[in-house]
Amino acid sequence: MPIDPFVLLLLATVGVAALFPARGSAADVASGASTAAIALLFFLYGARLSTREALDGLRHWRLHVTVLAATFVVFPLLGLAARGLVPVILTDPLYQGLLFLTLVPSTVQSSIAFTSMARGNVPAAICAGSFSSLVGILATPLLAASLLGGSGGGFSADSLLKIVLQLLVPFLAGQLLRRWGVRRGRAKRVGQGGGGRREGGFVTRHKKVLGLVDRGSILLVVYTAFSQGMVQGIWHQVSPVRLAGLLAVEAVVLAVMLLLTWYGGKALGFGREDRIVLQFAGSKKSLAAGLPMASVLFGAHASLAVLPLMLFHQMQLMVCAVIAKRRSHDPAPEVTAPEPAAASRTAVGTGTRSG
Repeated sequence: MPIDPFVLLLLATVGVAALFPARGSAADVASGASTAAIALLFFLYGARLSTREALDGLRHWRLHVTVLAATFVVFPLLGLAARGLVPVILTDPLYQGLLFLTLVPSTVQSSIAFTSMARGNVPAAICAGSFSSLVGILATPLLAASLLGGSGGGFSADSLLKIVLQLLVPFLAGQLLRRWGVRRGRAKRVGQGGGGRREGGFVTRHKKVLGLVDRGSILLVVYTAFSQGMVQGIWHQVSPVRLAGLLAVEAVVLAVMLLLTWYGGKALGFGREDRIVLQFAGSKKSLAAGLPMASVLFGAHASLAVLPLMLFHQMQLMVCAVIAKRRSHDPAPEVTAPEPAAASRTAVGTGTRSG
């Protein structure tokens, strides 16, 4: 069962924030840098997402709609149902974080990796993750504003302006840059008489470096959020018993989603490969997308809001890795061989050709 190295970096960042929280003018600088980092993150998300690949995946629209329903309908319903656990098992801030967890989009990289390991429909997993990320740019903030009320900033003109400026505008700018880079690259190759096709431009060529920028930005967001929590004394509200209760609730939520997506996919008539996509893409939540969104939506209270998401992220990786490994040993489905000879005899005998 893998332990994500990035989760270890996140925990180390939380430790640094606990020992050396940003205060005074340093906190103002960290807050400004965090805001810029969030805009950069969503700019890179937009620059990476291939619109053409997403459109090509529309032929599996039933599968993608089902994944989106699991991510943005079933998950939030489970989050709302958990309200009954306050205050016996969860405190109100932990519940708000749990509800926010149920609203964020699905993962991309890990869904693809587990689908490939389990011998599922990898192209469909790529499209499902892309669709979820794209829909989540709007759906997650709007759902959070509607369901979290005042704790999430409320659905006010100020919160809407933050969403547009820090999330949507950078994302659209990234999409425009990607389209411009693709067109410029094609024109240059045509002028040089070159062949082939190369999309993504600068972003694709520097994928590894920009991946480090991604993760560095997220670590900065986490440091800023947890520093604010330390300065405000938020962590005194969380006891080991409450954390254990949170982990138990998250384990139940994950188990319910894994069962619903697998057996629900069977009831809807999906084949094995598509059910694997539905299970892995429909049961997971994106830490990379959720952390910056929480920083925008919760502001100074983001530290407790992201704690359930961080815990759920590691839990889903460990459980899904085990499931993917077991699925990889499933017997290959039987394939019925076609009968070309019979079809040929029919064609010869009738002298006709099917259209």
